[in-house]
Amino acid sequence: MTQPSVFISGCSSGIGRALAAAFQGAGYRVWASARKAEDLVALEAAGFNAVQLDVNDGAALEQLASRLEQEAGGLDVLINNAGYGAMGPLLDGGVDALRRQFETNVFALVGVTRALFPLLRRNRGLVVNIGSVSGVLATPFAGAYCASKAAVHALSDALRLELAPFAIELMEVQPGAIASSFGANASREAEQLIAEGSPWWPVRDGIRARANASEDNPTPTERFASDLLAAVQRRKRPQLLRLGNGSRTMPLMAALLPRGLLALLLKKRFGLNVQL
Repeated sequence: MTQPSVFISGCSSGIGRALAAAFQGAGYRVWASARKAEDLVALEAAGFNAVQLDVNDGAALEQLASRLEQEAGGLDVLINNAGYGAMGPLLDGGVDALRRQFETNVFALVGVTRALFPLLRRNRGLVVNIGSVSGVLATPFAGAYCASKAAVHALSDALRLELAPFAIELMEVQPGAIASSFGANASREAEQLIAEGSPWWPVRDGIRARANASEDNPTPTERFASDLLAAVQRRKRPQLLRLGNGSRTMPLMAALLPRGLLALLLKKRFGLNVQL
């Protein structure tokens, strides 16, 4: 049998790196991307086909497609994992922060999938989009991130239908809290906005709490990766997969709690039950 192939974006650490290792262990030929040169060295040392890639760079995506065409001829699995969490008050970040968030988490997902579509079509492959339960239950101080993941969910539903005639499947994954560098990166994003001049300065502890929320009793990345791999290998794959701590609780809260009660709980959790 031909060795199956997978391309995974955002593999410098965390979920992406764990997924690369899991698929490699299952016999896949793995192409793993990262932006920084030092991360590429580590990926190569681990036995992956390392790809330096900025997912927002259209020319780089064309080069990626050409490389995979030459080295693999087709693609069995594409995992759109690259992304980050913009944290802080929406109005402090403004349109520029929102645009940057959507460029990486939403627009690039479409760009990567579009570039690799011919290879996926050739192998009747699978697209895996990494969304988030934050796209189901929006929280304060993460509005840009929540909106981007809600967009990923909507795009995944539409794209699944559009890819069906080509025998390409699409699985959307909505992680909860996963042990990774996401929280540390989100905290850095938040600290860039937290300033004494902000109207939200008095509730800065709530901003920091939201940035670190993904680290509340997180599921190990290795477990997340093995569970996702198992779902990919099923004969009948799920269209929606929720993995990790909180991945089922948060959607249930969004579906079952009255909006007023949910708002009260979120205000209390993130220090917004005050008058500024």
